[in-house]
Amino acid sequence: MKRKSMEEYFFKILMVVSILIVLGGILSVIFTVVLKGVSALSLSMLIESPHGGYYLGGGGGILNAILGSLYLACGAIILSITLSLPVAMSLHQSTMKSRYVEYIRTSLDIACGIPTIIYGAVVFTIMVFIGARSSLFWGMITVAIFILPIMIRSIDEIMLQTPKKIKIAAFALGSTRTEMLSVVVKQSFPGIVTAILLAFGRGIGDAASILFTAGYSDSLPTSLFEPVATLPLAILFQISSPYPVVQQRAYASGLILLVIVLTASIASRVLSKKFMKYVVK
Repeated sequence: MKRKSMEEYFFKILMVVSILIVLGGILSVIFTVVLKGVSALSLSMLIESPHGGYYLGGGGGILNAILGSLYLACGAIILSITLSLPVAMSLHQSTMKSRYVEYIRTSLDIACGIPTIIYGAVVFTIMVFIGARSSLFWGMITVAIFILPIMIRSIDEIMLQTPKKIKIAAFALGSTRTEMLSVVVKQSFPGIVTAILLAFGRGIGDAASILFTAGYSDSLPTSLFEPVATLPLAILFQISSPYPVVQQRAYASGLILLVIVLTASIASRVLSKKFMKYVVK
């Protein structure tokens, strides 16, 4: 009995230490970005595009990167939700043997862990093969591909949490499988909204996958086939500058990106709670 108590005490301490390490790391990053970013943040950074020599200490802002990131992430989310929802619904109602469905789910789990730069390299290889140039379109394709398995598995797991009594009740009322599935989707809607917004945060903050596929431009794209600037790449280019004033702007850009991601995270919680009142428990 004493041994069990000691083991329990040890793992409690280990859990507390792990939480403190994780929270300490997150808070230190946030504190550093906020502390160094606030002093460099200005209105011109938010409402102006880069002027000549911006990355050499010139004037202007990163409006092109802010809007470019939103264009890229929103476009990728639209593409991924269009594909992920039907796939998740098919997995949920698949008539295949359960082991094959589990193989698909395991494959998707593995795909979630693949570094995003690999997706970028694959898309870039395709671009080189067909002679395409870096653009907003290919950036959206790249981001959509690497958030697709995340979206599918998230929606699939959310649907699996739907109470069986709701499905039984739907069939008892004469619903078809398609009609029953629409009931499941409505019940899973709060979780689906959360998955979409969290995927948005993942997509808007990635730099490695779009380094060669989206390109970079100091102006806003006027079509899908023009290069687009993004906040992660703007941060990378600014922090790599030898000029201290430009490096400070990198922290301000990081603060802007942090606010966008935190806003998406908070919105996911608020919307999830709002729609939960329509969910049958």
